[in-house]
Amino acid sequence: MSLLDQIDKSKLPQHIAIIMDGNGRWAKEKGKLRVFGHHSGVVSVKDIVEAAVEVGIPYITLYTFSTENWNRPWLEITALMELLVSTISKETKTLMDNNVRLNAIGDLDKLPGKCLKHLNKSIEMTAGNTKSTVTLALSYSSRWEITEAARKLATQVQQGLITPEDINEEMFSANLTTAGIPDPELMIRTSGEFRISNYLLWQLAYAEFYFTDKLWPDFRREDLFEAIIDYQKRERRFGMTSEQV
Repeated sequence: MSLLDQIDKSKLPQHIAIIMDGNGRWAKEKGKLRVFGHHSGVVSVKDIVEAAVEVGIPYITLYTFSTENWNRPWLEITALMELLVSTISKETKTLMDNNVRLNAIGDLDKLPGKCLKHLNKSIEMTAGNTKSTVTLALSYSSRWEITEAARKLATQVQQGLITPEDINEEMFSANLTTAGIPDPELMIRTSGEFRISNYLLWQLAYAEFYFTDKLWPDFRREDLFEAIIDYQKRERRFGMTSEQV
């Protein structure tokens, strides 16, 4: 029986978040420049998104570029931005053909103008697609996101629109960049690292974590299926006992 056939379609995670780690190390192992690893990582992105859509995952969020990544050498950043532009331009048709909507979260105004232009164009073109939503976390920091949400709520209190007593978890979530998207139920990180690196700190509160030693350019659809199967073997209690579940 194939891995795909082992997946219980009635128990799929509705949202999978992925930290795509290891591009640079993968390139270094092969004696190549880091940008070579990023190009190879794009192949994994396409394969994983297609596999997720095939199995029926409604939401996929990819940690594409963090605010901390702006501290990398400028040559690498420039290459990454150019790669992002070319990939978005090339893959928009594929998203349309597969009824997939593109979304982006993060401090997007920090992106180069050309990059933001192509990103917004693809987001607009795919806005009506309904089979799955792929969100790119770009120039993203969870601490930045939480701080921005707190600032928005403080402004609403200052303007007399709400009172401090009105603020609850639902209202706070509605002011995050992921408003309208269910929290991830499964978070995957590649490359053998065991941390979440300022990624979706609020949203991952009850997610199941799956870590693999594979570097991102080597992560493929079968690896995604293994992660989903592992997720389906876990008992999600949300603070309750096994008997209650």
